[in-house]
Amino acid sequence: MTNIPETGRTPRVQIRLVVIQILVLSLLGTLGGRLWYLQIREGAAYQKEASGNHVQQVVAPAVRGAILDARGVPLADNETRLVVSASRTDLLKQKDDGKAVLTKLAGVLGMSPEEVMLKVRLCDAKTPQPCWNGSPYQPIPITDEATAKQALQIRERSEDFPGITAEPEAVRRYPGPGKSNTAQVLGYLSPVTDDEIQQAKDGDSPYLRSDMVGRSGLERQYDKELRGKAGVTRYEVDNLGRVIGQAESDAAEPGAHLVTSIDSRVQRVAEYELDKAMKTARQQFDKITGENYKADSGAVVVMEAKTGRVVAMASAPTYDPNVWVGGISAKDYKALTGKNSDYPLLNRAIQGQSAPGSTFKVVSTAAAVEAGYAWDGGYPCTSSYSVGNQVFKNFEGESFGPISLGRALEVSCDTVFYGLAHNEWKKDGGIHPKKGQPKDYFFKAAHQFGLGKETGVDLPNEVTGRVPDRQWKQSYWEANKDAWCKSGKKDGSYVEMIAYENCLEGNQMRAGDEINYSIGQGDTLVTPIQEAVIYGAIANGGTMYTPTIGKAVISADGKTVHEIKPKSHGKLPINQAAIKGMDEALEGVVTRGTAAWKFGGWPQNKIPLHAKTGTAEVYGKQTTSWLATYSEDYTVIMTIAQAGTGSGASGEAVRNIYNAMYGVQADGSIDNKKALLPTPEKNLPKVRTDGTITSPKISDDPVKDVLSSPSPSAPADGTQPAATTSPGTGNSNTRRRRPRRRGSRRMLT
Repeated sequence: MTNIPETGRTPRVQIRLVVIQILVLSLLGTLGGRLWYLQIREGAAYQKEASGNHVQQVVAPAVRGAILDARGVPLADNETRLVVSASRTDLLKQKDDGKAVLTKLAGVLGMSPEEVMLKVRLCDAKTPQPCWNGSPYQPIPITDEATAKQALQIRERSEDFPGITAEPEAVRRYPGPGKSNTAQVLGYLSPVTDDEIQQAKDGDSPYLRSDMVGRSGLERQYDKELRGKAGVTRYEVDNLGRVIGQAESDAAEPGAHLVTSIDSRVQRVAEYELDKAMKTARQQFDKITGENYKADSGAVVVMEAKTGRVVAMASAPTYDPNVWVGGISAKDYKALTGKNSDYPLLNRAIQGQSAPGSTFKVVSTAAAVEAGYAWDGGYPCTSSYSVGNQVFKNFEGESFGPISLGRALEVSCDTVFYGLAHNEWKKDGGIHPKKGQPKDYFFKAAHQFGLGKETGVDLPNEVTGRVPDRQWKQSYWEANKDAWCKSGKKDGSYVEMIAYENCLEGNQMRAGDEINYSIGQGDTLVTPIQEAVIYGAIANGGTMYTPTIGKAVISADGKTVHEIKPKSHGKLPINQAAIKGMDEALEGVVTRGTAAWKFGGWPQNKIPLHAKTGTAEVYGKQTTSWLATYSEDYTVIMTIAQAGTGSGASGEAVRNIYNAMYGVQADGSIDNKKALLPTPEKNLPKVRTDGTITSPKISDDPVKDVLSSPSPSAPADGTQPAATTSPGTGNSNTRRRRPRRRGSRRMLT
């Protein structure tokens, strides 16, 4: 066997190994050089290019929860509309950036090309509306009012409309059941702003650019619960906006439903009666100003006396909340907010404030009791009350002689309250109070009744009203002193003389200030919702409930129910004996006092009513009508600005609201079948697992169903019926209270 020497193969193997090593080193060198070139030499350029590749999200809005009345009838819900939208990304891929397609689309929709093109441009600080403030990757809605024919044209000729879609979508709707309106209570929606997105981004309910958010009313107050959670699909896109992949997707979660304590039938009646009362007042002649009453605004609150739940809340003037759906036009916006609009967006039940007139006397009565005055004491009800050089007159110079506090409340005797307030003013040291804190029982009582601060009603932007106590006078004087001193004149016009007096000592509590304050005049301001809380507390025995409209939040599938329980925020500062005395006096107002001529024939033995009328004077304007009432179950407050007396302007309207709720007929009988709400609604409507809601049949108009016959309490022409005489007094109490002018100049006593 021949042996081959190994030395013959060794050089060839070594050569191969060297070659391989050289190749590997060359490849590594080439790779390293390329990496240096990409990362070092051209790194900045490629980093800039790569930064254009990022994730964009397309949002599928959640279906907003419905707002329901107490029986489950929708006050705000969603309807399916044909929405035509444009994909801005697809349009930009076209040669002319989609202008030809948008022009063709405008012809189909009956819009101008300019109008369509403005809608698809993106909003920024320099771009006015209309424009799109959402994500540029989101389909941009052109119209939500497309007809089926228009949608069919777009879908059947899709090759002519690249980037255009016509799909059914859920859009907010305010159906106005039974002709009810409820505009200021419900509020409205509009697109979220960039500032709101930034403010909420770290919270537990961040906004998406596609979100519509509540701007007022319940839509704002319960926005988080109603809004739900939008669905988000995330796409990877390059720097040209081209989609290169899908990252992930989250399904949308529908919003919860809000059940309110509003009864849409009572709401309709309240709105109708307020509107009717204002129109009637405008036909009445005001002897003081020499022209008809203007009756330019008003409000009604119907509230459960034992829970604080609001059954109806109406404000006038009002508007159609549907004008906001799909974006409000400039014309409509001006009509709602312009100088000549009378500001219908204001909810005057919680934002309208004025002097309360004699309805304030329940507070003054409580103050007198707290100050130690006996309920049954004999307080002189004289025809006038003099302080220094000023004479304050009672209504039509009436004089009832010595009467109790209850009787003073019943006949609304001004001079009794003048005397009580003046006595306390003197005890506190007069214009120069004694060292230490004055007792100030009359001002203290107002604060204890909850005035001068918000009631806490679950609506945004509630105002506080005003209690013009010493602290307020001091701060007000400091803020206005310079202007008063500049414009005031000792012997000028009325306004100039007032400014002169205020310049000298507008920070001091004068006798005239406290006297006027005691009967709800002067600088005192209250809101209808505050009055509802006060009279509701008298009705239920002394508990002040925080007014609520939201009753429960129910998930979209009905499985989760969060009930909003009634809450109290204090007790009236009077004992049960005084509350009982007030209750009896306020019942007397209905049966034989200033409201009796509007409640004749009412079944008082079956459904006791209580009331207090008020006629508030406002400098430069006609008098404001106030009527505060309650039954065992409900409190009804009505006020109308520049409309005359409390009972004269508001009496019949309030009577008709009670007629509707209790089923009281023209002859005083009670028809339970026609009663809309004889007792407060306790049950909650049921939301089924499929999202549908159980609700009763809706009447076309509850007013026609329950108010077909006029009330017998007053003649059809609005004149006052013949007066009757109260037993034992010889004085007419069932009369229409006409506004009276007290001493106009505030005193320097």
